Amino acid sequence: MNVRNPGLFESLIPVVVLVSGLGYAGFVFGNGTVDGPAQMILILSGTVAALLGIRRGTGWESLEEYILDSLKNVLKPVLILLLIGSLIGIWIWSGIVPAMIVWGLKLLEPSFFLVTACFLSSIVSLITGSSWSTAGTIGIALMGIGITLGISPGVAAGAVVSGAYFGDKLSPFSETTNLASSIAGTPLFKHIQHMLYTTIPAMAIALVAFTVIGLGYAGNETSEGKVGEVIALLSRTFRIHPALFVPPVLTFVLIYFKIPAIPSILAGILSGAISGIFLQHPDLHFQAVYREVLTAASKGNSADTGNELTDALLSRGGMASMLPTVWLIFSAMFFAGAMEGAGFIQKITKAILKFANTDRSLLTGTILTSFASNLLSSDQYLSILVPGKMFKKAYEERGLDPKNLSRALEDSGTVTSALVPWNTCGSFMAAALGVPVVVFLPFAFFNLVSPFISLLCAWTGWTIRKSSPVSNSENAESPG
Repeated sequence: MNVRNPGLFESLIPVVVLVSGLGYAGFVFGNGTVDGPAQMILILSGTVAALLGIRRGTGWESLEEYILDSLKNVLKPVLILLLIGSLIGIWIWSGIVPAMIVWGLKLLEPSFFLVTACFLSSIVSLITGSSWSTAGTIGIALMGIGITLGISPGVAAGAVVSGAYFGDKLSPFSETTNLASSIAGTPLFKHIQHMLYTTIPAMAIALVAFTVIGLGYAGNETSEGKVGEVIALLSRTFRIHPALFVPPVLTFVLIYFKIPAIPSILAGILSGAISGIFLQHPDLHFQAVYREVLTAASKGNSADTGNELTDALLSRGGMASMLPTVWLIFSAMFFAGAMEGAGFIQKITKAILKFANTDRSLLTGTILTSFASNLLSSDQYLSILVPGKMFKKAYEERGLDPKNLSRALEDSGTVTSALVPWNTCGSFMAAALGVPVVVFLPFAFFNLVSPFISLLCAWTGWTIRKSSPVSNSENAESPG
């Protein structure tokens, strides 16, 4: 059977099914959409794509190969996700997270918490180059502090996500930063320098917004009473000791020195378990320690202190807590693989390229395609790779410096990945921070503002650079 090239209208049908299905599911199920309904809608939308592909001559074996390849791409992120779940469980059981919460509550005031959370997250992410590690470690402690201080979970998560992606975007250790510069042919630090024009204003806007919101929490006497109660209860339940800083510092140092994420997280889990055994549970016999460590790592913690707020802070973590997110990621990859196998993603991207006949439209098309890739492929790396490969030649033909391309890819692809509930990044942030994407999305100001500032630069021509013979020579010599 001859395979017929799909039309644009046909290619958009599964997208319409997905968007309309998720929109209605959000109306019916609310925050519970990602606990099952979203997964089924992704499978249904992928099935529609597969049936349309078969209808135009694509064999099921070919579609299945694309789907399996798509699933292979997320095996590493899924393993990291499961290990982060274990890390959270162990770090709570060992007293690491409670210690962070206690020290944070003593140092932070409600009115300055959001700005501080955003700033601390950005520093950790800038050092480690990983938004995931930031959210899965210091992020969970900041969430506990924020909730205790009476801060809305959505706003607190928005501050953590904003800071985590600011650091991830500018860090020379970040995988996405290196990927974007490499795919565009831009020297790494030239790429980072060019991103400052859009990243610094976006972060400034985010910090102003968090400052204004934070002022609304000033003088909250109710939260002050809760803070004292939580500090006293955590101090009685756990031994708060400076040595508990060792596992987080060890994890950050390993990541900083480019040790791969999986062994770095495993080191954090192991060192956390050792800290918990010697500092919190030295009197337990081997069998009891064995049971508690494995339970915390696999199923998480279930606290019963008599204080509802403290129990909510401590009853978290474990690999099992990440299983709904794994389900969501696999369902998203089924949809992405079916769309690619049927040729629909390729058709949609080519249609966008047809309209990119000016510098403004080319940059706009890059930004929109990166965002669309996050929606359709559900993978942050593909949102950089696909548009990067697709538009690179067009930038060269128009005489645009490749750093314009690499910046556009990051301004949209990197930062908007956390705003899509079924994207690997969005689902991870929701699972790690314990807040659905739709709840923190309105407050992830850095992630929301970055693409618009990039679009403003594209439309006005501000900081859009043309290539020069010197820069071309430099790019040709660059290994990236």
